[in-house]
Amino acid sequence: MADEDTVLICLPFAGAGPSFFTPWQHLAPEGLRILPVSLPGREKRFAEPAYTSAAPAADDAYAQVAAALGSGAGGGGRAVLFGHSMGAVLAYEVAHRIERSGGAIRLDALVVSGAPGPWTPRTDRADGLPDEEFAARVRTFAGYDHPALAHPEMRELLLPTLRADVRLHETYVPSFEGPLSVPVLSVRGRDDALVGAAEAAGWGRATTGKLTVAEPAGGHMYLAERPGDLLDLVAAGVRAAGDR
Repeated sequence: MADEDTVLICLPFAGAGPSFFTPWQHLAPEGLRILPVSLPGREKRFAEPAYTSAAPAADDAYAQVAAALGSGAGGGGRAVLFGHSMGAVLAYEVAHRIERSGGAIRLDALVVSGAPGPWTPRTDRADGLPDEEFAARVRTFAGYDHPALAHPEMRELLLPTLRADVRLHETYVPSFEGPLSVPVLSVRGRDDALVGAAEAAGWGRATTGKLTVAEPAGGHMYLAERPGDLLDLVAAGVRAAGDR
């Protein structure tokens, strides 16, 4: 990694693992390096029970970020946090932890995607529903159906983690009062039927810095359809932050 590179720390959305972001490593514009966070209940950490609340998940994620970028491991790294849907609230939590850590990591921006502001309660919920109804409700929420859920054996393996993620997201309450100081880029697919433009703009309350709202083509899961568009937006935001 070149000294001037910025690390894009990617927090998973519900049901996703770090491998979702693997193709991004080849799509990222020059100067941007992808660092997926690995949480319990998925891929290499499959045997560990998934978190059902945000604070321990964010603590785990922050520990990984600090190990990768903190002063004890080559230190002083520049970073941007990214999260979509559930990942957005986790990224928000990790951003607060970085800002309170004393500056070992330079956080240039927070990028939140497909998410209303972190204080917005989830009123239409899936947590606690029977398996079939739960899977259908999640499919409706996301506008996206994980192919593995169509296979009974795979669904049996995946549902506990997906249920834990959904509970984490639907019961989330911010751990910190007060806004961040870093710029926030709030992104929503312009055809997203789940998160409206006003909800995306609501992230302005989360920072004393600049809020930018972007609406690339696509629906709620635009990032699965056109990840290159998102990475171009992030790279432009990094350049703008560097000009502050």
